[in-house]
Amino acid sequence: MAADSIMLAAVYGVTMFLRYVLALRSGIDDPDLLEKFATYYGYGLMILLPCCLVSFIFAGFYGRGRYYRSKFKILVVFQGIAIGYLATGFFALLFSDFLGTFSRGALLFSYLGSNVALIGARIWSTVWKSFNQEDRGTLRESATVPGPGDAVLVIGGAGYIGSALIPKLLESGYRVRLMDIMVYGEEPIAGFRSHPRLEIFPHDFRQVNAVVEAMQGISTVVHLGAIVGDPACALDEKLTREINLMATRMIGEVAKGLRVDKFIFASTCSVYGANPDIIDEKSILKPVSLYARTKIACEQALFRLSGAHFRPTILRFGTIYGLSGRPRFDLVVNFLTAKAVVEGVIPVSGPGQWRPFLHVDDAAQAVYTMVRAPLEQAGNETFNVGFNAQNYTIEEAARVIAREVPTAVIQEIPFEGDPRNYRVDFSKIANRFNLQPGWTLEDGVRQIVRAIRDGTIGDYRHPRYSNFKFLTEANGRDALRPGGDYTESLYLLGPDLE
Repeated sequence: MAADSIMLAAVYGVTMFLRYVLALRSGIDDPDLLEKFATYYGYGLMILLPCCLVSFIFAGFYGRGRYYRSKFKILVVFQGIAIGYLATGFFALLFSDFLGTFSRGALLFSYLGSNVALIGARIWSTVWKSFNQEDRGTLRESATVPGPGDAVLVIGGAGYIGSALIPKLLESGYRVRLMDIMVYGEEPIAGFRSHPRLEIFPHDFRQVNAVVEAMQGISTVVHLGAIVGDPACALDEKLTREINLMATRMIGEVAKGLRVDKFIFASTCSVYGANPDIIDEKSILKPVSLYARTKIACEQALFRLSGAHFRPTILRFGTIYGLSGRPRFDLVVNFLTAKAVVEGVIPVSGPGQWRPFLHVDDAAQAVYTMVRAPLEQAGNETFNVGFNAQNYTIEEAARVIAREVPTAVIQEIPFEGDPRNYRVDFSKIANRFNLQPGWTLEDGVRQIVRAIRDGTIGDYRHPRYSNFKFLTEANGRDALRPGGDYTESLYLLGPDLE
């Protein structure tokens, strides 16, 4: 603010001095002319500075706006200066006593000069920081492997994958900041809630000010927050786009502006849709749902932001199964296993469809691996997350469940219309990071069977175990509607991506 005040005063002073020189050259013979112009300058500054600084504050110069490193920041600065000068002109005309203190030409050229000075200063600051970073580039690059004591922000950390990931980070010595509004309650994090290296930040990740605050002192961001699953996303398209897409784009902007070392984003293999071939990361994307389309749009938005100092990592998870701190039974293996144990039936729809299955603990281990990985190996990369041996058809998965629950009967039911069908190649992540499975499909089924039989899981049909049911039966959509005003931070980022 002090620097802006000095630049405004200097620009206005230079403009008034030039106006004084022009007055002399025009032949005005007044021995008190310099003193008059000095008085005009002082009076004018008394109006200009307050008007501009108030405008700058409300425009976000000294809050969220300074964290943007894109065309939006230039736009915010330009708008703030324009409003400040318009207010100055308004007050000059409103109070006739001050009409003599302003030259319209001087005010116009001062406005133009202020744009050059204030926008130029911010651009130069960015360039200077970039040069400094380049000077230390080799050292910084070699130091990008986080270790115990580093701080990790996990957005959506109280969810299905997050509640499996955070214990791994804490056990390895990381400091963890968990950003989540706990719509499913605090039960998923009950086992580690009081850990001394865990900070719970219960704020909505759609609010830019909260995101900026959450990223202070953070070296790695893991973004898991989203409405997950095709049926849940289809319930409210606007809400899905706000949470899954628009907020992600804003979070990426803030992370880039704050020079967060590493940004890890949770995507999905659902982006491949229906494809009879074996798919790798370079395969054509064929989304068949809003959920998949928003994830593709997020990936594209993050890669558009990428540069020398922002290199996101995209993880496309397979079809997850198994138990974590927040159990889910709207996932095919978990659901079919629960039906087998409780009702003695394994209903199969679309038996020939392929799915790449992945235990939730292995999904969390993959994220942990990326947190630990050198940035030059993981940055600006997309990885399918899973294991080649766990590509199964729905019918094959049902037979695995039937072997573990021999009292249950496989029952084919009419096709329910989910057209997804994909076998995925996971060689890239396996070869680069030697990622190995800790769980098999049989292990995951046995885990669920034990949890139901020993009473750890109550009624698997309860809405808290299903994203879709939670949003439709437990007033979940009301819980996801923000209490604060966040629309400016979202819509400032421009039109939706598709």
